Amino acid sequence: MEYTQPTDLKEYERNVALAQEVVRQVNRVILGKPEEVREVMLTFLAGGHVLLEDIPGVGKTTLATAFSKAMRLECRRVQFTPDVMPSDLTGFSVYRREEEKFVYRQGSVFCNLLLADEINRASPKTQSALLEVMEERKVSVEGVTREVPDPFLVIATQNPFGSAGTQLLPESQVDRFMTALSLGYPGADEELTMAQTVGEGSRTDAVEPVFGCEELCSMRSQIHSVYMKEDVARYLVDLVRETRNHPHLERGASPRATIALVKMAKSAAWYDGRFYVTPRDVAGQFVYTTAHRVSLNESARMANLTPSQVLFGILEKVKRPAPHDKTKAQ
Repeated sequence: MEYTQPTDLKEYERNVALAQEVVRQVNRVILGKPEEVREVMLTFLAGGHVLLEDIPGVGKTTLATAFSKAMRLECRRVQFTPDVMPSDLTGFSVYRREEEKFVYRQGSVFCNLLLADEINRASPKTQSALLEVMEERKVSVEGVTREVPDPFLVIATQNPFGSAGTQLLPESQVDRFMTALSLGYPGADEELTMAQTVGEGSRTDAVEPVFGCEELCSMRSQIHSVYMKEDVARYLVDLVRETRNHPHLERGASPRATIALVKMAKSAAWYDGRFYVTPRDVAGQFVYTTAHRVSLNESARMANLTPSQVLFGILEKVKRPAPHDKTKAQ
């Protein structure tokens, strides 16, 4: 694939401006977290799902609601508990006597944006049902496969491991999330603003709709065509492969991480108004797309290292390619 300018620059610039406006709208209610909000938007643009590890009450539900309103997405929320059944997600058939037949009723996943709250409290069977729809964008019920709406996005939250009623998510499911991040506590100034603006209405009432599903699909098509030069792609692959040989990592990132990093780097380039990927785009998305896919070994745990710290070390170790003239990459 060679570098080419977009065929319709006006549409391209318009779409970028719309995506940036969505972030601006969400930042009106999620105070002091511009980087995290941008990262969620980039993940949605790349067609991926987001995993948030946080304590309760830091704004995860507000985040999902704000994005769904700004992008006119149908949003549903499922509070995961051990008694949530797979059929609650995928749907089930009930016998309707007056029609003398079974009628299918859709489950919670038939929406555009699913907020899966406290996902690590659900049973393994429920996790498996969610895994299929996250990966395939379809569900299988009683031998019949049904597609969920397009786009289909998941924001899943998990309580820190060790919290009451939690269990570790299967590695195969964690690997399906394109990015993982944490909102954390707001800063003092932002929390003061929140306290001073508490009122009867919802905080998301301030969010204005910007675009809908059709525009989001158009943006994704443009992002897919973003150019990545061979030396930038090699740099990306070198970063991922370094995780598989690192002395502090027991398990490195999977090839799915490589694919996710490509998509996120292209999404970041597009969002910044470029139609080509730079090494900076790759480096900026590396930790977000990889930290939840690697596993520390005993020596790293004894040294009190985190996956992010190890990955930042890899970023310092692996040499970035030099900028090239055609795209002035940084």
